[in-house]
Amino acid sequence: MISVIDVIPLALLGGLLGLDVVSFPQAMISRPIVASTMAGALIGQSATGLLLGAALELIALETLPFGASRYPEWGSASVVGGAIFSAHPEHPAGAMTVAMLAALATTWVGGWTMVKLRQRNAVWAGRRRAELEAGSRDAVVSLQLTGMTADFLRGALLTTVAYALLSPLTDLCIARWSIDLRLDRGLGVAIAASVAGGAAWKLFHSTSGARWFFVGGLTVGLFLLFLR
Repeated sequence: MISVIDVIPLALLGGLLGLDVVSFPQAMISRPIVASTMAGALIGQSATGLLLGAALELIALETLPFGASRYPEWGSASVVGGAIFSAHPEHPAGAMTVAMLAALATTWVGGWTMVKLRQRNAVWAGRRRAELEAGSRDAVVSLQLTGMTADFLRGALLTTVAYALLSPLTDLCIARWSIDLRLDRGLGVAIAASVAGGAAWKLFHSTSGARWFFVGGLTVGLFLLFLR
């Protein structure tokens, strides 16, 4: 059973990291590798949270949050995924895969909530248009604080609802999971790595010589990995 006491810290963390994505302070603490590790630490399993965060970070490289485009919201979603995976520190078959799917589903819902919040911000600003046109400092500060507060509440509510719904579903899936642990983990990592590779290729394929730096770095990294 999910305890309210357990959910409150995760909700506050999800609200803070959801706020960091766009509103404030944009300090990169909402990146999956950071957010998931912090969620794992709240569960008492920071290393487990880091493991899922590294996998999610590979997928998040595909996201280019430019301008007013709609994109996944990784901050709150990584808290959800990290907390779900960290609740299974023994890493049973299916736990990592289902936790990643839970995080990915939450990212897209989170992206939709960000669009709705931007639309609401426009409504609030429209109501104070006369004050803004007059150069009212109080109106600007009030709208900024209102928008950031709403964004924090959005992230906290998203984290709470997603975790409450997806955590029991994860337990059910793990209980019925029949794929071998090694195959399950290998497929998950391979998919995440392929997404990261595609994202990196889009960024450097047209830059002269950049692909060779990428291949060289990948070769050295794999060599060091095999040495271990």
